Parts: sequence; C-alpha cells; structure tokens
Amino acid sequence: MNAVLCTQFGPPDLLEFKEVPSPAAAPGQVVVSVKAAGVNFPDVLIIENKYQFKPPLPFSPGSELAGVVTAVGEGVDNVSVGQRVMAFTTYGAFAEEVAIDAGRVLPIPDAMTFTTAAALLLTYGTMDHALRDRGRLRAGETVLVLGAAGGIGLASIEIAKAVNARVIACASSDDKLRVCREHGADEVINYATEDLRERIKTLTAGRGVDVIVDPVGGPFTEPALRSIAWRGRFLVVGFAAGEIPRIPLNLVLLKGCEIVGVFWGDFTRREPHVFAESVAQLGTWFAEGKVRPHVSETFPLARAADAIRTLASRGAIGKVVVLP
Repeated sequence: MNAVLCTQFGPPDLLEFKEVPSPAAAPGQVVVSVKAAGVNFPDVLIIENKYQFKPPLPFSPGSELAGVVTAVGEGVDNVSVGQRVMAFTTYGAFAEEVAIDAGRVLPIPDAMTFTTAAALLLTYGTMDHALRDRGRLRAGETVLVLGAAGGIGLASIEIAKAVNARVIACASSDDKLRVCREHGADEVINYATEDLRERIKTLTAGRGVDVIVDPVGGPFTEPALRSIAWRGRFLVVGFAAGEIPRIPLNLVLLKGCEIVGVFWGDFTRREPHVFAESVAQLGTWFAEGKVRPHVSETFPLARAADAIRTLASRGAIGKVVVLP
C-alpha cells in the first residue's frame, strides 16, 4: 500500500510518499481501508515534533479518517468487516490502510459521505465538548469565535446555533466572514480592519460575551478576554497563530470569569461514556441539518504535504481533506 511518511521532523516539504507493507489487525484492532482523511492543525505540529504526542520515526501523519473495515482482530465485537466507519487516530491516517484500536472507530450514518465523515469527528467533537461540557453554554448566551472560518471555528458556530446561542464570528477577511454567516453567525468582525474590543462592545451594548472560543492564540487572545462578560468562560482550544499568550491573571479576577482548557483527545479516553453521548448528539444534529462540515479543498494522498501546507498557511476555509 502507499502512505505518506514523516522520516525526519520538519516542514511538510520533508514528507515522503512511499510504498509500505499493509497492516494486520492485532488483538483489539481493526484494519480500515481509508477513503478520506481530514487534515487538522495537530498534523502541522506533529511532523515538526511540536505536538504533545511524539511518535517514533518514521510515521504517517493524519489524525482522523473515514473508510471501510477490511479486517478485525481478536476480541473485537463493536464493528464488522465491510462496515463504513470514521475514526480518530492521533497519527497514521494519511495512508491507504490503517490499523486502529477498535475503541476509536465509530459507524458512519448512512446519509453521510466519506469526505464529510472525515471532516466531522475532531472539529465537531472537540467543539461539542468545549461548548456544552466545558463551557456550559446555554440558550440565549453570546459566543465569540476567534478564527471562525477554520474547521474549529465553523463547528463552533453551528453547535452554538444548535443550542440557540447568539454567535459573533471573527476572521481576517470578508470572504471568510461570508462563509461564517452562511454557517449561521449572527454578527461578524473583521479583526484585520476593525478594532476587536470596540466592535464587541458595540455588538453587546457594553455587556461583553458569555463564552469565547480561542483556537488561535496570538495577539487577539488578551483583547478578547478583556471583552468577556461577568462570569464568562474563555475556552482555550489551541494556538494556531504559533504564539501561546501570557494572560494577566488580574483580568480573571476582575471579570469573575474562567479560563477553561479543552483537551478533546484525553477527554475521549478518560470519559468514554460522555464522549459517546456527544457523538450521538452530533449524529442527531447532522440528521436534522444543523451541522454540515464545510470542505474547502481536497487533495490526493500523494499531495498530502500540500494539504498540510494549505492548513498551516491559514489559507483554508473550513476543512481540508485528503482522498486516498
């Protein structure tokens, strides 16, 4: 089979497209023929040895996939050969076949395509956990989403609207903000041309926002936090800008607010029953048309490096998907 391999840490240019042996299903594992693999920001970090998980070289990046089960290992009873599934892998998905722990595999709804399934689990799973669980978002509250045109951002908008919250989407261009409105944003802020704090103040009549989604970090974190409402919740999702902000803790005291970490990967492992409920809710919302992943570009497996580069350059709107 063919796979994209990281043989040395560094930028996407160093990835290699090679033929490697097909995997076998060990006890507790399944083998999946990969039909689509989502590209996520951890893929950018893991090939540069900057992610919290550090696999031994060589390895294939790729943290989520959709495909068909071709083999099951001893002790597996939750899936069967021929079943359409989606899975989260941490790494390994940019290949034609992958061996995965059976507990990381979930059935794909009949009406969902492989491409959509490969764009759903990580971003929507992360943000359902972030908003409803960690952020305790309630109907009628206002959510501010930074980096709102990315995969995490669009998922945040749709999930917040599914629970009847108001959404203010922030992005760096009018084209990106147009897509945010198409996915349900009530108000938008172009933080390349507008003063973030002043616009938030205007849009909330000076009250501030109840929940802030920050998958970006960098220079907009602090002004957003300064615009949070009393008892607000600031959700730390990631640092796509590359800079981990240093927060003046007096702001947390003065606002009576919370800074809340969102680590979806560990959540799925530590709280599997809550995770299962979250996935079920996402399935319901998909059937109702309330969540619909936006895939802006697809790439063949041999061009997975280009797919990662597109995401790293912040040129993607919504999700990028690799199609083996």
